[in-house]
Amino acid sequence: MNQSTLLKNAQQIENATHPDPYAFLGLHCDKGSKTVRVTCFVPDAKSVSIINPQTGKQIKRLAAVKKTGVYSTLFKELQDGFAYQIKAQFEDGYHIFYDPYRFPNVLGETDCYLIAEGNHQKLYDKLGAHLTELQNVEGVSFAVWAPAASRVAVVGDFNHWDGRRHCMRKRHENGIWEIFIPGLQAGEHYKYEIKDQHGHLLPLKADPYGLSAQFRPETASIITQVTGFEWSDNRWMQSRQAKNARDAAISIYEVHLGSWKRTPQNQYLNYRELADELIPYVKSLGFTHIQLMPISEFPYDGSWGYQPVGLFAPTSRFGSIRDFQYFVNQCHQQDIGLLIDWVPGHFPTDAHGLGQFDGTALYEHEDPRQGFHPDWNTLIYNYGRTEVSNMLRSNALFWLDHYHIDGLRVDAVASMLYLDYSREEGEWVANKYGGNENLDAVEFLKRTNCEIAANYQGAITIAEESTAFPSVSHPIEKNGLGFNYKWNMGWMHDTLQYMQRDPIHRHYHKSDMSFGLVYAFNENFVLPLSHDEVVHGKGSLLAKMPGDTWQQFANLRAYYGFMWTHPGKKLLFMGGEFAQGREWNYESGLDWHLLDVHWHAGVLKLIKDLNHNYQKIPALHQKDCDANGFCWLEHENNQDSIFAYIRFGQKGTPPAVVVCNLSPQPHQNYRIGLPEAGFYAERINTDSEIYGGSNQGNGGGIQAQSLAWQGQPYSTPITVPPLATVVFELIK
Repeated sequence: MNQSTLLKNAQQIENATHPDPYAFLGLHCDKGSKTVRVTCFVPDAKSVSIINPQTGKQIKRLAAVKKTGVYSTLFKELQDGFAYQIKAQFEDGYHIFYDPYRFPNVLGETDCYLIAEGNHQKLYDKLGAHLTELQNVEGVSFAVWAPAASRVAVVGDFNHWDGRRHCMRKRHENGIWEIFIPGLQAGEHYKYEIKDQHGHLLPLKADPYGLSAQFRPETASIITQVTGFEWSDNRWMQSRQAKNARDAAISIYEVHLGSWKRTPQNQYLNYRELADELIPYVKSLGFTHIQLMPISEFPYDGSWGYQPVGLFAPTSRFGSIRDFQYFVNQCHQQDIGLLIDWVPGHFPTDAHGLGQFDGTALYEHEDPRQGFHPDWNTLIYNYGRTEVSNMLRSNALFWLDHYHIDGLRVDAVASMLYLDYSREEGEWVANKYGGNENLDAVEFLKRTNCEIAANYQGAITIAEESTAFPSVSHPIEKNGLGFNYKWNMGWMHDTLQYMQRDPIHRHYHKSDMSFGLVYAFNENFVLPLSHDEVVHGKGSLLAKMPGDTWQQFANLRAYYGFMWTHPGKKLLFMGGEFAQGREWNYESGLDWHLLDVHWHAGVLKLIKDLNHNYQKIPALHQKDCDANGFCWLEHENNQDSIFAYIRFGQKGTPPAVVVCNLSPQPHQNYRIGLPEAGFYAERINTDSEIYGGSNQGNGGGIQAQSLAWQGQPYSTPITVPPLATVVFELIK
């Protein structure tokens, strides 16, 4: 290389315009000679030498190339691949470090092939920043997908956020940019400095695969080691398939970690404090699972996590990734399953995020009719692009792999399935068959569910899907989407609509309570009373109930009794378990002081008893998803607002009989049909005085009489309390 070419290249390095820094910097055999050239970029250095890392002895001093910050010299005694170090003198003394440009590729050929193909299931272990060892040197490998970029560099505190110092190598076979930076350690902040295909500098980007991120409003990614946590949950992991099965009692407590409970100074509890307080609380109430609203890093508190930027990073609001792993481990130690909200449907437009990542619509659709969500002002993933689909599927597997999560509740599935979701005519693009189904999203969801089932025994997926899209929770081989469960949004809407009516009018609308059984077994349903029902002016569940204070609490207790005995798994948002009176506010903790009031303490006691009976009475859960597990006794009598039904379990299991009176009128000698002879113990009576009721009941149980009634061979008269649900179980 002549001096003119050397200077030209050095000036390009200085100006951050060099097309391929790896072809110039580092150690290279000089063409046409037997010499080796070593070139490095060390701006602000007074002098630069290379030394032998084994002996520490100086080999030769490098010559400055004008005032470019580039130093370069030819060697005859060095061999290609020699593991040299750089010794640079600055005003504050000497610094010794390895030259990042002397190291080989970060990604192997197999990884590159799988990435290009879109089939790398552990993409999260290859892309992003990872503490690693290369050629016996410890450091951090970086890899990021930006195929249209003309230049990508890693910047951070370690290089003064100077994009000239660590320009990356482009792998042209897949559009990945990579670099190994020796000597870096965990805790360093970093971002990617990217120039688009025209050489224009973009806003600094956080790492799409970053494992940790700064606490908002800061937005840098943080070098973190996700492996190495000592898990002690093997017993749980071996048993969770049974705990998540369709015949299991699944009762889910939905939590927003930032507002479940706060310190006296209104500060967040961290993951370890939450482990010490939240998990025992959930355990004591008999819930089997906790479901966390999204914990992937997100910039805006008011999105509650549903507009994530760091899909691979547990939010730093509540501590480190080790703290979160501790939280998960403690859940499993207490036999509590942990589900998380997962948001693959859209992402925000924040400048440091995925939008226009390399200057093009890389992760999102370029056409706003497909790539922009009008409801949330967010961007929509391009599921038809193999690299995007691969990234999202890999993210789903990541949480199950490195965090032992037991399942994903997939947010806003309906918005993914339909191309015309929330769009008017002319605002959407039909699929290749002229329909409104997003075929790429359908394929993405199927493949995600398939890979989870194949790789993580017992892990489940739950769809929040609000339409009648067919077979959401059916197996893929039976033309389903492959989810394990689906939220029953129709049941929630209809029954809450009924419960908000004045009892005097309810008998005209009994179908609101009974219609759900028409389709209750078309899917594997979860009955959700989620956060969505207690925000945006909707008021709390208690506030929805009509009547005076006594009637409001009685209505809510009766409704909970109906829900816990209705086919389907259960989900209740935090605060609902003690009937919080105000609407949920994400900026403050729950109103725990209400537990000093007997009305609220009574509801908490009821939820605890409902959960424990749901688990102890097999008929209430074994056939939650099976039509053979349910039989109406009464749901069409327009004179009374009474619903009565039988729940059956597996063969030989004692049946349970439920009577729900949703009027304030008690009934004496109300005859109900019974499927078998014998004594039926009164397991739950929501009118009991221990819950705050009027204490009308059946003295502990009822005896079947040989009188056929309501299609059953036996029957008996009972006392039906006002605004109450009563549950009987046959004693065998």
